[in-house]
Amino acid sequence: MAKRSLGENVVHFESVGLRYGLGPEILQDVNFTLPAGSFHFLTGASGAGKSSLLRLMFLGLRPSRGRVVLFDHDIAQTKRYELPALRRRVGVVFQDFRLLDHLSTFDNVALPLRVRGVRESEIQKHVPELLSWVGLSGQINAKPSTLSGGQKQRVAIARAVMGRPELLLADEPTGNVDDHIAMRLLYLFEELNKLGTTILVATHSDQLVARFAHQPRLHIENGEVQKVS
Repeated sequence: MAKRSLGENVVHFESVGLRYGLGPEILQDVNFTLPAGSFHFLTGASGAGKSSLLRLMFLGLRPSRGRVVLFDHDIAQTKRYELPALRRRVGVVFQDFRLLDHLSTFDNVALPLRVRGVRESEIQKHVPELLSWVGLSGQINAKPSTLSGGQKQRVAIARAVMGRPELLLADEPTGNVDDHIAMRLLYLFEELNKLGTTILVATHSDQLVARFAHQPRLHIENGEVQKVS
């Protein structure tokens, strides 16, 4: 991962609106910027649009209007064949995990490194270390179908951070784990942030937000995004 200089912007939204089909806008006039190397929480009630906002950031959706800029690329003006390279610079933790059922825990986490052509010796060294950190050493050869929801969540997080993305988007990453594991995962995100990754964590847990001093946070209410100190 090439570390971006502080002061550069990783994400920029300008008057962005989003609607599904012919329905009303669920996000409206969204304006914010994520500077390189920053760490923010994204809060809001269930159904407020947190997941939709994250999908716009990793190019899983196109806005109905407005301007989305990712890594200095105006997405509306970016050629389709260039989009996969931009997506590879983003790590995403999905609520539904999106693990590959035919792969073991080890191989799911190793996947981003293998796609990038990292040497197998490096993979064999670093993947077990990360799985140990998230408390999954005992499930290294397990298939997703044998794992609990909390274990799948940790595999998904390990996979997302394994490649040291430039931007990490985590959608309710602690929703299926106990408080002890939740804190370990947030500390993992903080260590990744210290290496230069920009972090955005969507959560409905005010308690979690209060325990970490990352400001300002983004808050969604009535389709609008506000920065809250």
